[in-house]
Amino acid sequence: MRLMIAFTTIAAAAAAALALSIFAARASADGLNKSASTGLYWSTAKEEGDLVAKADAAGDSSLLWDDDDENHRDFDAGGFSSLDGMLQWAIGHSDPSKLKEAAKDVQRLSPDELKKRHMEIKELMEKLKMPSDAQLMRIAIDDLKNSSLPSEDRLRALEELSTLVEPIDNANELHKLGGLIIVIKQLNHPEQEVRTASALILGKACQNNPVVQKQVLELDALAKLIKMARSEFVEEAIKALFAISALIRNNFVGQELFYAEAGELMIQDILSNSSIDIRIQKKSVLLVADLAECQLENGSNPEPLFFHNRFFLRSVVDLLASVDLDLQEKALYAVKNLLQLRTEALVFKEFCGLDAALEKMRQQLQQLVMEENDSEYAKDVETLRGEVERIFIGKLNKMIGRIHNFLHDSQCGIRPRSAANMDLQC
Repeated sequence: MRLMIAFTTIAAAAAAALALSIFAARASADGLNKSASTGLYWSTAKEEGDLVAKADAAGDSSLLWDDDDENHRDFDAGGFSSLDGMLQWAIGHSDPSKLKEAAKDVQRLSPDELKKRHMEIKELMEKLKMPSDAQLMRIAIDDLKNSSLPSEDRLRALEELSTLVEPIDNANELHKLGGLIIVIKQLNHPEQEVRTASALILGKACQNNPVVQKQVLELDALAKLIKMARSEFVEEAIKALFAISALIRNNFVGQELFYAEAGELMIQDILSNSSIDIRIQKKSVLLVADLAECQLENGSNPEPLFFHNRFFLRSVVDLLASVDLDLQEKALYAVKNLLQLRTEALVFKEFCGLDAALEKMRQQLQQLVMEENDSEYAKDVETLRGEVERIFIGKLNKMIGRIHNFLHDSQCGIRPRSAANMDLQC
């Protein structure tokens, strides 16, 4: 709330400054202090005079943070794109009768007095410097620590914090300011909107940030996020999956904890549930693609049994039959990465029916290419589909080659090759 009040005070001062500038310009041109605007009343000299007095008395802007004026409570944070925008907001949140009375007072000022007042407002604006990101984060965190804070204000504090943690430097400060613990605590809040907003903050803070990933894992947030991913509330599940992905991406400690918490079962349940919201399936299959890609990049690590579970593999392949092209594309990426692991080609063919799924998809994409709306996107997806098909056929041919060699050696009576019998010929 204090953040809103600061914005409000600055807006009021800016409105007064702009109003005085307009009056000064007119006075210089006409030799009179009068407004040509009909029915439009500008910010008051009295108001900005009060602001100057308050700022001078405090010596800084700290007094402004404790203002409890009810007129400020409806201010929607987000800042202004220009001084004129601040003026329009200030006018819209002022008492028209007071503005009219104050405008008459301003009209009686001489050009020199207007110029002097304009300088006073300019000095005030210099004093009302915006607080730093760290200060804004402290304000939001302090609000969240208040157990009696209304839900609306709690959500507003979370939204502000969500924006503030996007820069990696700010994300690294979150735990130092005590914010990470309080945000994780919000994951247990009875209101799903609060839990959802908290998961979003964790996801943003963890993105490509090993420092925050480690902190969040040490605070045992992963288990709660996995539970939230099964939520009946769609937005909560989506944000939880986003946070999980950001938390364990390229983080083997996080991935081990993910499997220890049966995270792979959560994914399989989501992918195999045809009635679940498609956005949740998209997040889940992207997580699969990320996990498989991470395994490919670090092949020395043992592959989780999860990647070799035929029921799981079929749940991924089945997504290729979706009518949603975006989901199909994401599933193709996952299948592509899974095929490059030490998975069995025969399982993909016989149990998952990958060859049939790819052929059916080819026909579907061929039809979409002929349609004007989706033609370019369909071409891109077809390129990816063709790449997956080539990897699959190559994997299948290698398996067939191994079987052929085995049968060939068996027919020739050749034992498994070793240094002693490498020169045996059939």
